[in-house]
Amino acid sequence: MGKDVIGRLISPSRLRSLLLGSLLLSGATAATPLLAQTTAQTTAQTTAQTAAQTAVETEAAEQLPTVEVSAPRLVRELYATPAALSTLEYEDIARGQQRVRLDESLTQVPGVFLQNRDNFAQGQRIAIRGFGARAPFGVRGITVMVDGIPYTLPDGQAQLDAIDLDSVERIEVVRGPSSVLYGNAAGGVIDITTADGRDRQGTRLSIGAGSNGYQKVALQQGGAHEEWSHHVSFSALNMDGYREQSSTEKYLLNAKLRRELGSERALTAVINLLENPRSEDPGALSAIEVAGGRHQAAPNALALDARQQVNQQMIGLQYEDLAAGPGEFYLKGFIAQRDFEQQLPFVGDSRLGYQRDYLGASSEYHHSITLGNLPLSYIVGVDIARQEDERFRNNVNTAGAVGEQTAEETQTATSGGVFAQGDLALTQQVTLSLGARFDRVELEVDDRYFDDGDQSGLRTFSEWSGSAGLSYRYRPQHQAYINTGTAFETPTFAEFANPAGGGFNPNVEPQKAWNREIGLRGYIEPLAMDYDLALFSVRVRDELVPYDEGGRTFYQNAGDTNRDGLELALGWQLADQWRLNSALTLARYEFDRFATPSESFDGNRIPGLPEQTWVSQLTWQGLDERFATLETEYVGDLVADNANETEVDSYWLVNLRVGDGWQLSGDTRLSAYVGVRNLFDEEHYSNVRLNGTFGRFYEPAPGRSVYGGVELSF
Repeated sequence: MGKDVIGRLISPSRLRSLLLGSLLLSGATAATPLLAQTTAQTTAQTTAQTAAQTAVETEAAEQLPTVEVSAPRLVRELYATPAALSTLEYEDIARGQQRVRLDESLTQVPGVFLQNRDNFAQGQRIAIRGFGARAPFGVRGITVMVDGIPYTLPDGQAQLDAIDLDSVERIEVVRGPSSVLYGNAAGGVIDITTADGRDRQGTRLSIGAGSNGYQKVALQQGGAHEEWSHHVSFSALNMDGYREQSSTEKYLLNAKLRRELGSERALTAVINLLENPRSEDPGALSAIEVAGGRHQAAPNALALDARQQVNQQMIGLQYEDLAAGPGEFYLKGFIAQRDFEQQLPFVGDSRLGYQRDYLGASSEYHHSITLGNLPLSYIVGVDIARQEDERFRNNVNTAGAVGEQTAEETQTATSGGVFAQGDLALTQQVTLSLGARFDRVELEVDDRYFDDGDQSGLRTFSEWSGSAGLSYRYRPQHQAYINTGTAFETPTFAEFANPAGGGFNPNVEPQKAWNREIGLRGYIEPLAMDYDLALFSVRVRDELVPYDEGGRTFYQNAGDTNRDGLELALGWQLADQWRLNSALTLARYEFDRFATPSESFDGNRIPGLPEQTWVSQLTWQGLDERFATLETEYVGDLVADNANETEVDSYWLVNLRVGDGWQLSGDTRLSAYVGVRNLFDEEHYSNVRLNGTFGRFYEPAPGRSVYGGVELSF
């Protein structure tokens, strides 16, 4: 089912110190907004299980709504989940935001660090407890799911450019290694659910504009009638960018159509279309170049017109039967096609591209039974996926002329996994959770360019993952948990390059992680405060680390790393109209063992990761839609290279968002908002390129920038 088949299915398109101190002393974001009612799906329970938990759940239900989570696949109430997990609801994602980049909302989640919000050609880089930090661009080592479709490919890479934040209803973040849930490259999980029309109905038209040439138009329409429900979202984005050579033009369409089939069965179709005709890459600067002008682009980025263009289409189909015998059955499938071409900001073999066919399927069965006298809820399932990339690469001279071809190959990655999880209620308060998974990942390159020898190769990996957790709900609204689990991450195709030449590097193996965490979460009713505290310790063995040899970057299993830290999220309802949310991360990320052929970095910090981050939001909610949010963000210092010779200073940012709404007539409503990012014009970097050549580590971030928008709903 390649390009031709898809073509037939669809056709493309931041008060200084005093203010900061007073705001931050109170605490961290309610990454788990316990006061929000959710609409996650529920797990079928047997009569015995319901009876065993009735006393605890009834008392809790009298005081705040139940929050259920589905990212761990085995659907549970949050207070029964033995893992660090954060949820973001629609208001956290949308209110006063541009809804252009994931960092707008994910910055509220402890343990998560995002870079590169301003270079659309390179894409946002996401790290969860250090996983994903080695990525030179885009996402590595983290599983991203959207409406049940894996945006993370079988080889461990992920692209975020097709995520439509205007249609997003909920985001769940599993803050730790989760291979037992999703297999390869699951150092953390970001699970996104978009609207389907049953809750968000009507039509919304929004227009936004702001600094640096920001312009955006978005149109949404959703509704339900009898057995049918739908939601369609279209957006068009244009930005000139803060720096030279940093403009972008992007169009997104996301649609869901759901049909109730009766007898608790339903069928949902998902369509996602991306057309990104141009996103420019300003490149990274050296410290001297930054001093000469933060707006400028790297010389080669200008000379070569560094940029990318993308066209992608995806179709998904999901079937659910909530009365499949005594349990629930889910079947999902998808197919996608992506055309990509990029000019990198250097002379040489810098023009590259691919045509990708990507398809996959999954099935799950959920069931609840009684084991002896103890209630047991379990899930068993299968995941399969395949990507096939037709890749090319060409030389480009100093004048920007494309020359001879330097690479032509087919990269094929196939993955398959079987898994099982179970929750055994030992008492009304204590639940034991166990999980296991087996994955097989096959990576193959068929080289058709032989001037540099035959680079063909095949590697196959078979990996087991396991997890065990214990949840203790010692009070109706308070939970303690402990868990441990393993994860694995194979090298991506680019990381398999052989310094000796001739196909795959036979010495590169998957890295392995062992995660341990202890957590507390709950709601303190007299203070109207919810809290989420997690202590984690991750040991990664055979970590994949880059090194330079002969001007090229290669990878080796040269490192063992230790990642230890604390994550704290607090939400405090100070008064009826005032709420303080805050998210704090204190961690240590270091190499326990790391030596290249020429030097040793034992004990050094892992580059690209701040070890302290603190985000706080003080929100005033007036009548109806009137609101104001003052947000402070602290990012600690970090190092830019393995040798720890280049340090990047810490910084504070202050952001402000205000908005209001007016009822015009009947169901017609007008809303408006204004936002100011980097209110005090702090100089900082939106991205730091790791181990940058010629000292080019820095991508300067915009100074003070203003944006605003209006929305008409009817």
